[in-house]
Amino acid sequence: MNRLKKIATYLLWLSLISLTCPAYSAEEAEVMVKEAFVNMHSGPAGGYPVIAVAAQGQWLSILKRRTTWFKVQNEQGKQGWISQADLHLTLDSKAQAVKLSDGSFESFAQRQFEFGAMAGSFEGVPSVSLLANWMASENIALGLNISQAVGNYSENQLAMLNISHNAFPEWRLAPYFVLSAGKIWTKPKGGLVQSGDEKRSNNVISAGVGLRYYLTQKFLLKLEYNSLLVKTDRDTNEELAQWQLGFAVFF
Repeated sequence: MNRLKKIATYLLWLSLISLTCPAYSAEEAEVMVKEAFVNMHSGPAGGYPVIAVAAQGQWLSILKRRTTWFKVQNEQGKQGWISQADLHLTLDSKAQAVKLSDGSFESFAQRQFEFGAMAGSFEGVPSVSLLANWMASENIALGLNISQAVGNYSENQLAMLNISHNAFPEWRLAPYFVLSAGKIWTKPKGGLVQSGDEKRSNNVISAGVGLRYYLTQKFLLKLEYNSLLVKTDRDTNEELAQWQLGFAVFF
């Protein structure tokens, strides 16, 4: 349990650090205008007057970035500011279109990976989970979820592979459905263990429903409920429930 908490804390710090780092290292980069022209403003906002125009084929040196605006210098030595939208109208030194990820909802829709931490209840016992998802498409995600729940009588660890479906990827607040399969390891507390037979592992499958909400920058919130069916050696299988609430960062 403590190890999962340490990993979750590390993940939180990693995500906060990633928010402070620019998505694109523009310091002293050079780009070429591929459209008819790009307006250069006197300041980092659309309300500042246009002081120069960079024509098609002209190279611009990017000096620094301020939010979604970039200070540039043209071939004549004139300096000004262009918007990120205008920067997307340029090519880099390899003749590739410049495309930046600024943590907007548009970049969220184009994400490839999610990493997160969640906490909640596993059959009334506090639980902590770590998740990693790969976006196979805008609707389908494949992932891994590792959970640990420690109660008064036993400790449970789960490792689940899952596939989730989001029918409304364009919604900021959207439901999703998830199917999972994996293993659960149950270990009774030390005072209750009489022999090694009390430790057991079982196959488990689950179906769940969740709600994800895009917050801002690279963050999203996730609320999820899963109904688990544990395949046991006994006459009846176990039915368990898990609630989780947490956050994820995307890249």
